This record gives sequence, structure tokens and C-alpha cells, in this order.
Amino acid sequence: MDSNQYLDVFIDESNENLQVVNDQLLNLEKDPTNLSLVDEIFRAAHTLKGMAATMGFEDLSDLTHKMENLLDAIRHEKLSATSNVLDVLLDSVEYLENMISDISEGGTGKSDVTEIVAQLKAIESGEDLSKAQEATLEQHTSTETIEIDQFEQTVLQQAKSDGQNVFHVQVHLSLDCMLKVARVYMVFEVLEQSGEVIKSVPTVDELENEEFENSFDVLLVSNESEDEIKAKILKVSEISEVNITHFDHDASNQSKVKEEVAATVVEQPKSEKQEEQNTQQTKSSAGNKTIRVNIERLDALMNLFEEMVIDRGRLEQISEELNHSDLKGTVERMSRISGDLQNIILTMRMVPIDQVFNRFPRMVRQLTRDLGKKIDMQIEGAETELDRTVIDEIGDPLVHLIRNAVDHGIESPEIRQHNGKPEEGKLVLKAYHSGNHVFVEIKDDGQGINQEKVLNKAIENDVVTQEQSSNLTEKQINELILASGFSTAQEVSDISGRGVGLDVVKNTIESLGGSIEIDSVYGEGTTFSIQLPLTLSIISVMLVVIEKETYAIPLSSIIETAVIKKSEIMKAHNKEVIDFRGNIVPLVNLKEVFEVPSLQTDDEDYYSVVVVRKGDQMAGLVVDSFIGQQEIVLKGLGDYLSNIFAISGATILGNGEVALIIDSNALIK
Repeated sequence: MDSNQYLDVFIDESNENLQVVNDQLLNLEKDPTNLSLVDEIFRAAHTLKGMAATMGFEDLSDLTHKMENLLDAIRHEKLSATSNVLDVLLDSVEYLENMISDISEGGTGKSDVTEIVAQLKAIESGEDLSKAQEATLEQHTSTETIEIDQFEQTVLQQAKSDGQNVFHVQVHLSLDCMLKVARVYMVFEVLEQSGEVIKSVPTVDELENEEFENSFDVLLVSNESEDEIKAKILKVSEISEVNITHFDHDASNQSKVKEEVAATVVEQPKSEKQEEQNTQQTKSSAGNKTIRVNIERLDALMNLFEEMVIDRGRLEQISEELNHSDLKGTVERMSRISGDLQNIILTMRMVPIDQVFNRFPRMVRQLTRDLGKKIDMQIEGAETELDRTVIDEIGDPLVHLIRNAVDHGIESPEIRQHNGKPEEGKLVLKAYHSGNHVFVEIKDDGQGINQEKVLNKAIENDVVTQEQSSNLTEKQINELILASGFSTAQEVSDISGRGVGLDVVKNTIESLGGSIEIDSVYGEGTTFSIQLPLTLSIISVMLVVIEKETYAIPLSSIIETAVIKKSEIMKAHNKEVIDFRGNIVPLVNLKEVFEVPSLQTDDEDYYSVVVVRKGDQMAGLVVDSFIGQQEIVLKGLGDYLSNIFAISGATILGNGEVALIIDSNALIK
């Protein structure tokens, strides 16, 4: 079997099963007597073991098998699901995750599992389940001597004279094996690769009809050694024992010679695949039908569609210039269809944020143990979907924020009790859609942000001056903890407070076109709110003109466009500002920011202004004129142009020109 073609499926399904094991182990800790959870964990581990054995990943299979023994003891109430037991099982999950990660990166999945296996065995407290199982199997072992007829004896004698080995192979299936016929088929497939099967007891028909207990015998002619054949058979899942001995066909023949002449070639048992397919066809078609698609194919599809969006813009422009009715009608229909296609492609790339969230409960559990705290973590909205490019980047910032909430935010049980709070702190991780954005909130009921301490530290670190500090709002003081190098931790710990602060989190989120806000009440808790775009590939923008250059401003940050009389402009701190709906909004002249040379004198009495927002801060971007709204494909500027101020990328317009995309967050900052 060429296992490479199944590798992607194996990795995906292994991760899914491992996640089930992880989640249910955490649930089991909260409800240790719930044996239905243990059954679910056992099934997922059992499936994982079977797949690993089939694919030839022995260390993965062995470790999962030892976990099965322990889980089996728990579900049969020979062991209790204590904290120590769950610690070792969760450590085993971490080993398995690392092995699967290694396999997904092209590795062999090998790992030294000696230590963790020793811990699993030790927990069994002398209850050697594997030996007990073997003893039971012995009772079911076929003691029947393999009888051969004259024709078979001739074949065996010829093999012996050719220098080949003749083996008697006894195979024992696990007592809880669900698909015995499938396992027999896989064993026969292995044996056919090693040599020639001469006979089986029970017969092939009986094996196909599942007319046997948990063991069967096979006569095999092979050039391979006993150890090589045994190792291959044991790779098949749900095989508990294999015994291989040299077959003395002369002695066997003296016992009893069958009169019937058996067929020379032993036919392999049929796979259950056809039966499973027939069963699936009879099931209701109402269930979800899904296929796995390599993400690289979706990326390629997205890239092709992005090129089509550029050409669509060009066609729309040409049809407007020519003003041909048939052409305009065709282009309008094509635009509608491509818009629907765009929605489908973007939806295909959307994945639940659960893929990021599901790693955090185990992390929080370990952190609370390390810090001696009690924390109840709750996850809401894990089904909320985001583009996979955003999902790939958001994991690390969330890890940092959760670590800070556990380490700095939530107090120890003693302090909480002293302050009249429950000993157990609450940490809520929540995701939800709002408009064209996804919001992720990390909320704790800890000590909150000490604004006086933050302000003093900010002045000490030259983040703000004494004069500036007096004009800051409470929200602005809270957001000082996002400044580069800012940290109020008195000691550097392994968990957080390394002096890096949260500036890395902020930079990562803003590089994704998102923003982060902090709301905190001292003594009551803190909420970090992250706003993220649904997708990064195709965005809606407002095209504006500065002199003869075209720029794009993302619609997600625009509040309104306005035409302002110059006479309405005021001065504050030597800067031009306007009164926008009762708010004082500073003006930013993009011509000056981007140093666009003026080609004509500015004798207009009006300013064209795009009012943009970042959090509760606003700014008015002064441009020469507006072109209108358009969907554009976001393109990077490459490594050489990666640090241009207030420019986040570029796009190709319908007329072939390049327009730079303005980063309004940088201008407000």
C-alpha cells in the first residue's frame, strides 16, 4: 500500500481525534464519574491507534495503545480519573500532538516515549491489562493442527527444496475488535507481500463470513524471516498477538491426510469497503456531504480569482468609455456572477476560530497549576468563522493575551478571598461577527489595570511626558500597556512579563488590518477586544485622488466623506482641526504626508475630507477628489518596500495603474 496518498487524510483525522481526546479529558476532570466521556475518549484513541498502525507510525501507535489500557481500566472502574491520572494522559496527548506535527512537516513521527509509557504503566498500579488480555486470548486460541493434503504437501516440499521457509502463522485479534473481516483482509494483504499463502484455518469462506472467534492460522511460504513477517503483521491495528513457528509438514502429514484436494491459490478475503459503500448508499442523503481539499488548491483558486477581479475592473471601465449597450449589459451580468463566485470562494476559505481556541483550555489548566490559581475558563462563539490567513496569524497574539490574563490579571485564591471575590477566577474567550468584522474578546474578573501605576511606569520609560499624561483619558492610559517595551511586572516570569510587553500583540493585529482596545475597571477586571477583518485578500475601498495619483482607503475604517469650507477650519495646538458632529477632529493633509508635488496652485475654497476612525480616535484625511467605492485585490509591496509609513499595500486598477493602499491606523497614531 502506498501510504503517501493517504497521509493528508491521516494527519487531518488524527488531529480531529486528538482534539476529541483533549477536550473530553478536560471535561472528565470536571466530572470524573461520567463514564460516557471515557467511552468517547477511548473510541477516539482507538481510532487514532488503528490509523497510526496502518500507516506504519509505530511510536504513535504504541503510546496510544498504552493510553487505551489506562482508559479501559477507568471505564471498567478499576481506576479513578484522578488529577494525577489526567495529568499523565494530557501529557501523552502532548506527545502525540508533537509526533503528528512532525509527520505533517515531513518527519517520521518517531519519538522517545519511554518515560511517558513508564508513567502510564505505573498508574495501572500492578494491573497488567495486556497480560490479562493475553490469558483470555489463550482460551480462544485454536489448538487445531493444520492438516494438509497430498497436493499441498508437494507444494511445501518444492518450496523447502528451493530454500524457502514454511511458517505456521497464528494471529490473535483483540477481543474488542469491531471489524474482524477487515483486519483479516489487511493481514492477508501483508502476508501476500511477504510470500505465498498456502492454507488458512478456518477457511477463506469461513473468515469472510466471520465464522471464527478471535484467532486464525495460516501456512505461509516466504523468503523473509519470522521477525520481519511478525513486525509487518503487528502494524495492522487491533492485532494483540502473533506467533510464528517453522512448520514441519512431514510430521503434520502423519497425523491425518485429507482426501479432498484443495485449490492451489488461496483467495484473499474480500475487503469490507464494498459493504460499507452499499451501507452508505442506503443511508439518508440528508446528511452533510463534505470533501477534503488541499489548502494550496484554494490558494491557487483565490489567486486566479484575484486576477479576474482586476480584469473585471478593466472591463467595467472599457464598457463605460465605449458606452455600448450590449457590452455594458454583458459586463454587468459578469460582474454579478463574479460577485457570487467571490462570495463562494471566500466562504470556502473560512474556517471556525475553534481551530485556534481549542488549544487554550489545556494551556490555562497547566498555567493555573503552575501559579497555584483557580480559574474557570469559558469559550463562547467558537463556531465563528474567519479566513484561514487570519486564523494562521491570530493564534500567537491570543496566547500572549491569555497568558497575561492568567499571570497578571486574575489574582491568587487568597487575595481574591481577601477582596471578597470567589476563590475561582473567571476567564471568558468570546468570538462573534459584527458587520464585515470578527470581534474576539478576552475578559477576566481579575484585579484590572492600576492606571496610576501604568502612568508612572509610562513616564519613567519615556513613553509619555509628564505634560502629556495630564491630558490622557482613562482608555488612553489603559492602552499605554501596548507601548513598545512597556511592562509593570516586578519580576520576569516564565509565563509572561518578559519586558516585551503587549506591543508585539498590537503590531501583529494591526498588520492584519485589525485593532485592539482595552476596557478595564480597577479591582473588577479587564476586557481586551480585538477587531479583525473577515478576509485579507479582497477588500472594499474608497478611491481618492491626490494631484494625479490615485490612492485607496479601506472602507472598514471610513466613517464618512465630507466637503468642508476652509473657513470652517480651526486651529488647535498649531494643527488644523474641524468640528465633526460635536467632535474635534484633526486634519491630515495626505499631499504633505506622501510628499506629492503640487502641479497647480490651491485656490479652492473647499477641502475634500475622508473622516476615518481607529477605536475612539478620528482623523480627517484631506484629498483632492473622490473617485468612488471599488473592490480591489490587496497585494504586498515586497521585502524592499515593507516599511513605508502609512502604506499597507497596493492594488492594480482596471486601467492597469497601481494604487497605493493607505493605512489610516498609522496616520491616526
